[in-house]
Amino acid sequence: MVEFDLVAPRSADEAFAALRAAAPDGAAVLAGGTDLLPDVDEGRQRPRVVVSLRHLPWRTLDWAGPSLTIGSTLPLRALEQDPDLVRRFPGLAEAIRDVGSVALRHRATLGGNVVRAAPTSDLVPVLLALDAEVEIVGPRGTRRLPVDRFVRASRRVDLGPEELVRAVWFPEARPSAYRWQRVRPANDISQVAVAAACSPADRRWRIAVGGVAPRPVRIPSAAEALGAGAPTAAAVARAARAAADAVAFPTDRRASADYRRHLVATLVERVVDAVVRAEGFPR
Repeated sequence: MVEFDLVAPRSADEAFAALRAAAPDGAAVLAGGTDLLPDVDEGRQRPRVVVSLRHLPWRTLDWAGPSLTIGSTLPLRALEQDPDLVRRFPGLAEAIRDVGSVALRHRATLGGNVVRAAPTSDLVPVLLALDAEVEIVGPRGTRRLPVDRFVRASRRVDLGPEELVRAVWFPEARPSAYRWQRVRPANDISQVAVAAACSPADRRWRIAVGGVAPRPVRIPSAAEALGAGAPTAAAVARAARAAADAVAFPTDRRASADYRRHLVATLVERVVDAVVRAEGFPR
Protein backbone atom coordinates (compact mmCIF):
# COMPACT_ATOMS: atom_id res chain seq x y z
CA MET A 1 0.00 0.00 0.00
CA VAL A 2 1.41 3.37 -1.04
CA GLU A 3 0.85 6.06 1.57
CA PHE A 4 0.43 9.70 0.56
CA ASP A 5 -1.00 12.98 1.77
CA LEU A 6 -4.19 14.16 0.03
CA VAL A 7 -4.58 17.89 -0.59
CA ALA A 8 -7.82 19.35 -2.01
CA PRO A 9 -7.20 23.07 -2.71
CA ARG A 10 -10.12 25.42 -3.27
CA SER A 11 -8.35 27.82 -5.61
CA ALA A 12 -5.78 27.63 -8.37
CA ASP A 13 -3.26 29.53 -6.25
CA GLU A 14 -3.66 26.97 -3.46
CA ALA A 15 -3.11 24.21 -6.01
CA PHE A 16 0.09 25.84 -7.29
CA ALA A 17 1.32 26.21 -3.70
CA ALA A 18 0.63 22.53 -3.00
CA LEU A 19 2.54 21.47 -6.10
CA ARG A 20 5.43 23.76 -5.12
CA ALA A 21 5.52 22.41 -1.56
CA ALA A 22 5.77 18.83 -2.83
CA ALA A 23 9.05 19.54 -4.64
CA PRO A 24 11.54 18.01 -5.22
CA ASP A 25 9.73 14.68 -4.97
CA GLY A 26 6.78 16.06 -6.90
CA ALA A 27 3.08 15.49 -6.54
CA ALA A 28 0.48 13.54 -8.48
CA VAL A 29 -2.56 15.47 -9.70
CA LEU A 30 -5.98 13.84 -9.35
CA ALA A 31 -8.71 14.92 -11.77
CA GLY A 32 -10.96 11.88 -12.16
CA GLY A 33 -8.47 9.35 -10.82
CA THR A 34 -9.39 6.55 -13.22
CA ASP A 35 -5.74 6.11 -14.24
CA LEU A 36 -3.92 7.57 -11.24
CA LEU A 37 -5.55 5.45 -8.54
CA PRO A 38 -4.85 2.08 -10.23
CA ASP A 39 -1.27 3.25 -10.88
CA VAL A 40 -0.81 4.11 -7.21
CA ASP A 41 -2.53 0.92 -6.04
CA GLU A 42 -0.24 -1.22 -8.21
CA GLY A 43 2.91 0.74 -7.37
CA ARG A 44 3.54 2.26 -10.79
CA GLN A 45 3.40 5.69 -9.17
CA ARG A 46 4.50 6.49 -5.62
CA PRO A 47 3.55 10.09 -4.95
CA ARG A 48 4.19 11.69 -1.57
CA VAL A 49 1.34 14.12 -2.15
CA VAL A 50 -1.81 13.83 -4.28
CA VAL A 51 -3.40 17.15 -5.25
CA SER A 52 -7.11 16.73 -5.96
CA LEU A 53 -8.77 19.22 -8.31
CA ARG A 54 -12.31 18.36 -7.24
CA HIS A 55 -12.97 21.70 -5.49
CA LEU A 56 -11.71 23.91 -8.31
CA PRO A 57 -14.47 25.61 -10.40
CA TRP A 58 -13.46 23.87 -13.62
CA ARG A 59 -16.46 21.59 -14.19
CA THR A 60 -17.75 23.82 -16.96
CA LEU A 61 -19.03 23.67 -20.51
CA ASP A 62 -19.17 27.09 -22.20
CA TRP A 63 -20.35 27.95 -25.71
CA ALA A 64 -19.22 31.18 -27.38
CA GLY A 65 -20.62 31.33 -30.91
CA PRO A 66 -19.10 28.43 -32.85
CA SER A 67 -16.43 27.70 -30.23
CA LEU A 68 -16.63 25.49 -27.15
CA THR A 69 -14.57 25.46 -23.95
CA ILE A 70 -14.73 22.37 -21.73
CA GLY A 71 -13.42 22.60 -18.19
CA SER A 72 -10.73 20.04 -17.51
CA THR A 73 -12.47 18.36 -14.56
CA LEU A 74 -15.96 17.98 -16.05
CA PRO A 75 -16.72 14.22 -16.12
CA LEU A 76 -16.97 12.61 -19.53
CA ARG A 77 -20.44 11.32 -18.69
CA ALA A 78 -21.73 14.91 -18.52
CA LEU A 79 -20.28 15.57 -21.97
CA GLU A 80 -21.80 12.54 -23.66
CA GLN A 81 -25.20 13.47 -22.24
CA ASP A 82 -25.12 17.07 -23.48
CA PRO A 83 -27.41 17.22 -26.56
CA ASP A 84 -25.69 20.26 -28.10
CA LEU A 85 -22.27 18.65 -27.87
CA VAL A 86 -23.54 15.39 -29.36
CA ARG A 87 -25.14 17.26 -32.26
CA ARG A 88 -22.36 19.75 -32.98
CA PHE A 89 -19.31 17.57 -32.17
CA PRO A 90 -20.44 14.05 -33.14
CA GLY A 91 -16.90 12.66 -33.42
CA LEU A 92 -16.02 13.84 -29.94
CA ALA A 93 -19.23 12.34 -28.54
CA GLU A 94 -18.46 9.01 -30.25
CA ALA A 95 -14.94 8.95 -28.82
CA ILE A 96 -16.17 9.78 -25.33
CA ARG A 97 -18.69 6.93 -25.43
CA ASP A 98 -15.83 4.58 -26.29
CA VAL A 99 -13.86 5.39 -23.13
CA GLY A 100 -14.21 2.47 -20.73
CA SER A 101 -17.59 1.93 -19.08
CA VAL A 102 -20.40 4.25 -17.98
CA ALA A 103 -19.19 3.94 -14.39
CA LEU A 104 -15.68 4.97 -15.42
CA ARG A 105 -16.95 7.92 -17.45
CA HIS A 106 -18.72 9.27 -14.37
CA ARG A 107 -15.21 9.86 -12.98
CA ALA A 108 -12.93 10.25 -16.00
CA THR A 109 -12.27 13.75 -17.35
CA LEU A 110 -11.18 15.27 -20.64
CA GLY A 111 -8.31 17.10 -18.96
CA GLY A 112 -7.04 13.98 -17.27
CA ASN A 113 -7.17 12.01 -20.51
CA VAL A 114 -5.15 14.61 -22.41
CA VAL A 115 -2.52 14.96 -19.69
CA ARG A 116 -2.24 11.18 -19.48
CA ALA A 117 -1.20 11.26 -23.16
CA ALA A 118 -1.54 7.55 -23.85
CA PRO A 119 -0.66 6.52 -27.44
CA THR A 120 -3.94 4.58 -27.51
CA SER A 121 -6.08 7.42 -26.14
CA ASP A 122 -9.57 7.48 -27.64
CA LEU A 123 -9.86 11.23 -27.21
CA VAL A 124 -6.56 12.68 -28.45
CA PRO A 125 -7.10 11.71 -32.13
CA VAL A 126 -10.46 13.52 -32.14
CA LEU A 127 -8.96 16.56 -30.44
CA LEU A 128 -6.33 16.66 -33.17
CA ALA A 129 -8.96 16.47 -35.90
CA LEU A 130 -10.90 19.29 -34.23
CA ASP A 131 -7.81 21.54 -33.82
CA ALA A 132 -8.38 21.62 -30.07
CA GLU A 133 -6.15 23.59 -27.73
CA VAL A 134 -5.40 23.21 -24.03
CA GLU A 135 -5.56 26.16 -21.65
CA ILE A 136 -2.73 25.91 -19.13
CA VAL A 137 -2.55 27.88 -15.89
CA GLY A 138 0.38 28.30 -13.54
CA PRO A 139 2.03 30.77 -11.17
CA ARG A 140 3.31 32.76 -14.14
CA GLY A 141 -0.06 33.12 -15.82
CA THR A 142 -2.08 31.45 -18.55
CA ARG A 143 -0.99 30.02 -21.89
CA ARG A 144 -2.65 28.03 -24.64
CA LEU A 145 -1.20 25.28 -26.78
CA PRO A 146 -2.60 23.20 -29.64
CA VAL A 147 -3.02 19.60 -28.56
CA ASP A 148 -0.61 18.65 -31.35
CA ARG A 149 2.14 20.57 -29.52
CA PHE A 150 1.01 19.83 -25.98
CA VAL A 151 1.20 16.03 -26.35
CA ARG A 152 4.87 15.29 -27.03
CA ALA A 153 5.12 11.52 -26.64
CA SER A 154 3.74 8.63 -24.62
CA ARG A 155 3.00 10.00 -21.11
CA ARG A 156 4.86 13.23 -21.93
CA VAL A 157 3.19 16.62 -22.25
CA ASP A 158 4.32 20.25 -22.29
CA LEU A 159 3.37 20.99 -18.71
CA GLY A 160 5.58 22.63 -16.08
CA PRO A 161 5.91 21.22 -12.53
CA GLU A 162 3.48 23.81 -11.11
CA GLU A 163 1.14 24.04 -14.11
CA LEU A 164 -2.34 22.57 -14.58
CA VAL A 165 -4.68 22.17 -17.53
CA ARG A 166 -7.76 24.27 -16.80
CA ALA A 167 -9.74 23.70 -20.01
CA VAL A 168 -9.80 22.36 -23.55
CA TRP A 169 -10.92 24.80 -26.26
CA PHE A 170 -12.44 23.98 -29.66
CA PRO A 171 -12.50 26.74 -32.31
CA GLU A 172 -15.68 25.58 -34.06
CA ALA A 173 -18.24 22.83 -34.31
CA ARG A 174 -17.34 20.40 -37.09
CA PRO A 175 -18.92 17.39 -38.74
CA SER A 176 -16.67 14.66 -37.43
CA ALA A 177 -16.41 10.95 -36.78
CA TYR A 178 -14.33 8.45 -34.84
CA ARG A 179 -13.78 4.73 -35.43
CA TRP A 180 -11.56 2.14 -33.78
CA GLN A 181 -10.62 -1.52 -33.89
CA ARG A 182 -10.12 -3.57 -30.73
CA VAL A 183 -9.64 -7.20 -29.79
CA ARG A 184 -12.70 -6.94 -27.55
CA PRO A 185 -15.32 -4.20 -28.00
CA ALA A 186 -15.75 -3.32 -24.32
CA ASN A 187 -13.12 -2.09 -21.86
CA ASP A 188 -10.17 -2.82 -24.15
CA ILE A 189 -7.42 -0.70 -25.68
CA SER A 190 -7.69 0.16 -29.36
CA GLN A 191 -5.27 -1.45 -31.78
CA VAL A 192 -5.73 1.61 -33.98
CA ALA A 193 -8.21 4.47 -34.15
CA VAL A 194 -8.99 7.13 -36.75
CA ALA A 195 -10.72 10.49 -36.39
CA ALA A 196 -11.81 12.80 -39.19
CA ALA A 197 -13.37 16.25 -39.31
CA CYS A 198 -14.19 18.78 -42.01
CA SER A 199 -14.16 22.48 -41.16
CA PRO A 200 -17.21 24.50 -42.26
CA ALA A 201 -14.95 27.57 -42.38
CA ASP A 202 -12.47 26.37 -45.02
CA ARG A 203 -14.08 23.05 -46.10
CA ARG A 204 -10.73 21.38 -45.42
CA TRP A 205 -10.24 18.02 -43.76
CA ARG A 206 -8.26 16.89 -40.73
CA ILE A 207 -7.35 13.23 -40.33
CA ALA A 208 -5.74 11.86 -37.15
CA VAL A 209 -4.61 8.37 -36.19
CA GLY A 210 -4.15 6.78 -32.75
CA GLY A 211 -2.44 3.55 -31.75
CA VAL A 212 0.87 4.60 -33.27
CA ALA A 213 4.12 5.37 -31.48
CA PRO A 214 4.96 7.59 -29.73
CA ARG A 215 1.61 9.44 -29.77
CA PRO A 216 -1.55 10.01 -31.84
CA VAL A 217 -0.74 12.12 -34.90
CA ARG A 218 -2.46 14.15 -37.56
CA ILE A 219 -1.91 12.94 -41.16
CA PRO A 220 -1.70 16.03 -43.43
CA SER A 221 -1.10 13.97 -46.58
CA ALA A 222 -4.38 12.10 -46.08
CA ALA A 223 -6.28 15.35 -45.48
CA GLU A 224 -4.78 16.93 -48.59
CA ALA A 225 -5.74 13.92 -50.69
CA LEU A 226 -9.40 14.49 -49.80
CA GLY A 227 -9.39 18.05 -51.13
CA ALA A 228 -12.14 20.46 -50.07
CA GLY A 229 -15.67 19.44 -49.21
CA ALA A 230 -17.15 16.13 -50.35
CA PRO A 231 -14.36 13.94 -51.80
CA THR A 232 -14.64 11.57 -54.73
CA ALA A 233 -14.25 7.84 -54.25
CA ALA A 234 -10.79 8.06 -55.82
CA ALA A 235 -9.79 10.82 -53.40
CA VAL A 236 -10.94 8.73 -50.43
CA ALA A 237 -8.87 5.78 -51.69
CA ARG A 238 -5.81 8.03 -52.02
CA ALA A 239 -6.35 9.37 -48.51
CA ALA A 240 -6.62 5.84 -47.10
CA ARG A 241 -3.34 4.85 -48.73
CA ALA A 242 -1.65 8.03 -47.57
CA ALA A 243 -2.70 7.44 -43.97
CA ALA A 244 -1.52 3.83 -44.05
CA ASP A 245 1.87 4.86 -45.42
CA ALA A 246 2.44 7.99 -43.34
CA VAL A 247 3.57 6.56 -40.01
CA ALA A 248 5.48 3.60 -38.61
CA PHE A 249 3.05 1.26 -36.90
CA PRO A 250 4.29 -0.86 -33.98
CA THR A 251 4.07 -4.62 -33.72
CA ASP A 252 3.06 -5.75 -30.24
CA ARG A 253 0.86 -8.29 -28.49
CA ARG A 254 -2.31 -6.54 -29.72
CA ALA A 255 -1.54 -6.45 -33.45
CA SER A 256 1.18 -6.53 -36.08
CA ALA A 257 2.32 -3.45 -37.96
CA ASP A 258 0.89 -4.82 -41.22
CA TYR A 259 -2.49 -5.47 -39.65
CA ARG A 260 -2.57 -1.96 -38.18
CA ARG A 261 -1.70 -0.49 -41.57
CA HIS A 262 -4.58 -2.37 -43.17
CA LEU A 263 -6.96 -1.27 -40.41
CA VAL A 264 -6.05 2.39 -40.75
CA ALA A 265 -6.76 2.39 -44.48
CA THR A 266 -10.14 0.78 -43.87
CA LEU A 267 -11.05 3.09 -41.00
CA VAL A 268 -10.14 6.23 -42.95
CA GLU A 269 -12.68 5.25 -45.58
CA ARG A 270 -15.32 4.66 -42.90
CA VAL A 271 -14.80 7.90 -40.97
CA VAL A 272 -14.77 10.02 -44.12
CA ASP A 273 -18.04 8.42 -45.23
CA ALA A 274 -19.53 9.07 -41.78
CA VAL A 275 -18.50 12.73 -41.84
CA VAL A 276 -19.89 13.28 -45.34
CA ARG A 277 -23.21 11.89 -44.15
CA ALA A 278 -23.23 14.02 -41.00
CA GLU A 279 -25.60 16.86 -40.29
CA GLY A 280 -24.12 20.21 -41.26
CA PHE A 281 -21.50 18.85 -43.66
CA PRO A 282 -20.21 21.74 -45.85
CA ARG A 283 -21.34 20.88 -49.36
